[in-house]
Amino acid sequence: MRAIGIILAGGNSNRMGELSNKRAIAAMPIAGSYRGIDFALSNMTNSHIQKVAVFTQYNAKSLNEHLNSSKWWNFGRKQGGLYVFTPTITNDNNFWYRGTADSIYQNLNFLKNSHEPYVVIAAGDGIYKLDYNKVLEYHIEKKADITIVTSRVPEGDDPCRFGTIKTDIDGRIIDFEEKPVIAEYGKISAGIYVIRRRQLIELIERCAQEGRHDFVRDIIIRYKNLKRIFSYELGSYWRSIATIDAYYRTNMDFLKKEVRDYFFKEHPEVYSKVEDLPPAKYNPGAEVHNSLVSSGCIINGKVENSILFKKTYVGNNCVIKNSIILNDVYIGDNTYIENCIVESRDTIRANTTHIGELENPKIVVEMNERYVL
Repeated sequence: MRAIGIILAGGNSNRMGELSNKRAIAAMPIAGSYRGIDFALSNMTNSHIQKVAVFTQYNAKSLNEHLNSSKWWNFGRKQGGLYVFTPTITNDNNFWYRGTADSIYQNLNFLKNSHEPYVVIAAGDGIYKLDYNKVLEYHIEKKADITIVTSRVPEGDDPCRFGTIKTDIDGRIIDFEEKPVIAEYGKISAGIYVIRRRQLIELIERCAQEGRHDFVRDIIIRYKNLKRIFSYELGSYWRSIATIDAYYRTNMDFLKKEVRDYFFKEHPEVYSKVEDLPPAKYNPGAEVHNSLVSSGCIINGKVENSILFKKTYVGNNCVIKNSIILNDVYIGDNTYIENCIVESRDTIRANTTHIGELENPKIVVEMNERYVL
């Protein structure tokens, strides 16, 4: 593909509560064995983009460890490859990334030293499958300056947490409101952009000269009437996991057969870093219904409509319903958990009860010595 890729994965979201205390949103576990960033990386490699940069910043340790080998996404190559950029203090700059545009500006040499004519920019918290080649073809056909991939508001989600978009009959964007108080349009930005590389360099340098740092507000919205900005509507599954409720519902979507088949049985594949773990073990007395149970788990109790991530231990007479249990959790005997998200490396004491609401899941964080990423 005649493009390089940029994945913006450095932001923090206060809407994730305790879940973002240990990790970046792009590193949030998804569907038992994946991380949020795996979907953007898989789309890049499946679209034959050979050179991809990931910009990390907030709580980046877990994310950087996940990206420590590029072979899992087929970026272990002599030409191109996967580049991970964190903020760097230099003689000319002593700032962290002050915004999405500033993160690109601080790594502008990545763009200047590349030769591909186009750039695909994607957020690290989107769960979707997309061939970026189709977006690029649409971009060229429309003679657009910038193309934004858009989606309809996911069912049950709040449109006010997205950028809302209005287009004309030809697909050109005529209005763009970033996180409005009242959403007037049902079309939202998916945080995916296609732009010519030289034009991106020009716009980013102009932003820096004017002390502006945000890609959406200071480029998209500011130039919406001056540049030809078009919408490419994504008609398939798309979710953003940047809030607790959205994260919970997105994981629960993978309990639906049609969603699982779409991501994991239909071509192209979704890739992730693989750990050498034994298969899940179901001891006598275990009951599992409509759940995803990952490698390394040991089940002794009852699990229903739930997702158990790697190396989870479920004790005797436990009941887990409508819950997400993150990596390496030990659940003591006779524990009842319903409508909860249990943080990784927790030890849930025996004979305890944790119950949240289906529309407002409870985050369970036990304060113990097993603190890790």
